[in-house]
Amino acid sequence: MKTFKKFKSNFNYAFIDESTKKEIRRKLLKAICIPGYQVPYSSPEMPIARGWGTGGLHVTLSIIGKSDVLKVIDQGSDASVNACNLRDFIKSTTDCDTTYETAEATIIQSRHRITEEVLKENQILVFQVPQPEPLRSVERYEKKTREMHAEADYAKMWVSLYESYVRFGDIMRGAGYPVKVNGRYIMAPSPIPRWDIPNLNQSECLFLFGAGREKRLYAVPPHTTVEPLEFEDIKFKVESFKGISCAMSQAQATFMDELYNDDGSTHYVVNDSDFLDKLVDQKVRPTQWDNKYLKEILENLETELK
Repeated sequence: MKTFKKFKSNFNYAFIDESTKKEIRRKLLKAICIPGYQVPYSSPEMPIARGWGTGGLHVTLSIIGKSDVLKVIDQGSDASVNACNLRDFIKSTTDCDTTYETAEATIIQSRHRITEEVLKENQILVFQVPQPEPLRSVERYEKKTREMHAEADYAKMWVSLYESYVRFGDIMRGAGYPVKVNGRYIMAPSPIPRWDIPNLNQSECLFLFGAGREKRLYAVPPHTTVEPLEFEDIKFKVESFKGISCAMSQAQATFMDELYNDDGSTHYVVNDSDFLDKLVDQKVRPTQWDNKYLKEILENLETELK
């Protein structure tokens, strides 16, 4: 037991009781064995409201140990209110080390972003997921969506993508673009931008997804094939930042935030705060994920410079 000095009360290591942590770890093992499959779990009450990261918090607190190094990001930033509060809570209940450095962390809890810097085999990325069911936009009933997953009947999803293209001339899905995992299950990859989707494929690290409000866990193990849904003649595309440079580092070929100036004009900065700090302070560009979309962007930049 640990003592929380502010309120002078005792609580279990990592806050959650051991039997519940055991249950969550067993469910995570099942999720890892069946990539992309949603595993129901108990989703215990936490001292934060559902919808503010309880699912990711359940996963992190169930797997973290005293020797782990924790990093928490919210929309790419280590300094947002959500990231700071979750980091302080986990630190106070585990006494683990925390860091802003992507490469130093063994566990990274994230809200809606994959780090710009590539992750290695000794790292785990935990996602906070608001809506784990990718078929919810085409089927309202949970019983029916479970049947569709069991039968691999994803016709409604394909029709939805086709209708989007017919109406708007493009597949109008941004964050949380649906993917097929291991050639079997369609999965909702948290509301990460399309820029991050290719990084799920054949990665060295382990991705864990926790949806506390919907009481679902799922996972993408290392070296697993993850493919965005696309047609033969209508291909998946990442966000385009062509001709845009970071106002602070002048970097290109990264996911950018658009910010407004006082006069109404806009400028762009690198979304990943740790990546931006290294570009500005250390004048080095960390190794990014290796995917065909980023390679194409970098090759186009080299061609333009020549």
